[in-house]
Formats: sequence, structure tokens, C-alpha cells
Amino acid sequence: MAGSETLDSGEYIKHHLTNLTFGNHPEHGWGIANSSDEAAEMGFWAIHLDTMFFSIGLGALFLYLFYKVGQSATAGVPGKAQNMVEAIVGFVQDNVRSTACERNPLVAPLALTIFIWVFLMNLMDLIPVDLVPSLAAWLGVPFLKIVPTTDPNATFGMSLMVFALIIYYSIKIKGAGGFAGELTLHPFGKWGMPANLLLEGINLLAKPVSLSLRLFGNLYAGEMIFILIALMYGGGMVLGVTGGLLQFVWAVFHILIITLQAFIFMVLTIVYLDMAHQESH
Repeated sequence: MAGSETLDSGEYIKHHLTNLTFGNHPEHGWGIANSSDEAAEMGFWAIHLDTMFFSIGLGALFLYLFYKVGQSATAGVPGKAQNMVEAIVGFVQDNVRSTACERNPLVAPLALTIFIWVFLMNLMDLIPVDLVPSLAAWLGVPFLKIVPTTDPNATFGMSLMVFALIIYYSIKIKGAGGFAGELTLHPFGKWGMPANLLLEGINLLAKPVSLSLRLFGNLYAGEMIFILIALMYGGGMVLGVTGGLLQFVWAVFHILIITLQAFIFMVLTIVYLDMAHQESH
């Protein structure tokens, strides 16, 4: 980063892990935080502008690209873009097929959206860690994180929407009584109702937590490794060359991680919705 020469290692890491935050500071009023401490003091209702910008922008990019491919699709010999989109759609449909929620017209498009959207957000982690923040600093932007999935607000937001669908379809398919019975009568029957509610309640609440923290934890760790490698460039020629090699190796390996995490988020969403669509027993 352009300004990293004036930062020690701790400040450099802290800078790269701070979101561009807009909120109401207790002392300075509404505005953009100029330090990580100010961002923390803005409280719960502060907005991470970079997370919002890149997540919405990548979502719009996904919709635009798939729309354009759909508009130009042909029954004849397909082009490379159409081949790729058809392969992805078929891959998602294969994961949805044979589940209880297969007949629900929402699930396959939802799974496709989750897979591509999360993959694109994860893919931003392969952009050199100093490139975009340096451009932002040159424009006067104090902080900028470009990987939305390293922000727990983004991953929890997605998982809570999936959780809302789980609750909705659980009640719609099983009825309010059936869903309540599922939470209170299994696995120990009516005499074990308190224990049943505790176990099933924890199991239900663990779904959005596991979805969000798994994605956040893996991408945050990956970003941290890229930042630590970037610190090596300031340690002389030998460390700089070593850092370059490490960065290449980690980037290649990270391609697997970003794809796998998008796949896991999609599959768990399908599995959880499948459980919600199964009749109460």
C-alpha cells in the first residue's frame, strides 16, 4: 500500500482489517470513521459502506451477466458463455434434485444465486491486498475492504435470510402445530418436552450461526494470510521474493477455498430447506 511505509506491522494489519464505516459517533456526530477506534465507537447501527458497495455491485454483475447470456442463448451450437452458464445451472439443479424441496420453484434459483454471489464475493480476495486500498487512499478514502464475506455483517445477513425461509417453509409445510411439535416432542416424546425444546432449539439456531461463521472464518483467515505475506515485501529483496512465491502458492490454493466455501453455503442452504419441506413425523 502506498502509505504502508509509514505504518508498522500492527498498524498495517489493523488498517487492512477496518471497514469504511459510516455512522453516528458519540462525539463527532454523523460521518465516516477516520480510525478503527472511531468505527468501533459508532455502535451497532453503523454501516460498512465498502461491504454494501461491493456486495450489491457483485450481485448486480451476476444478474447482468446471466441476463445477457440468457438473452443471447441459442438452441444451436452454444458459445463458451452459454456453455458455462448451462453447466453451472445443471450443477445446481443436480444438488436440488431428489430433495423434498425440488418442486419449490424458489429453491433452485436461490441456490444458484447463493453459489454465484458468494463465489464472486470470495473471488475478490485474489485481488492484491494493497491495490484497491491504495487507489482509495489516493482518492481520500481512509479505509476500504473489498471482500464482503470477510465482514460478519454480510455473512450473518445472508444466513439470517436463509433462516427466515427455513422458519417460513417449516410452518407452511408442517403447519404451526406440526412445527411446534417438531421442536417440543422429539426426540424424547411429550414427557421430555423441556429437553426436546432445548435440544431442537439449539439445533435450529445453530443453522444460521454455522452458515455465517464458517464462511466468514475461512475468508477472514485467507485475507489475513494475504496481509501477512504482503508485509514481507518491506523486508528486503530475499523476503520480497519469498513473499511473491508464497503469495502465488496461496492464491492458487485459495481458489479451491473460495469455490468450496460458496459450494458449502449453497449445499447447506438446500439441506436446511429440504429439512423444512419434509412432513412432520
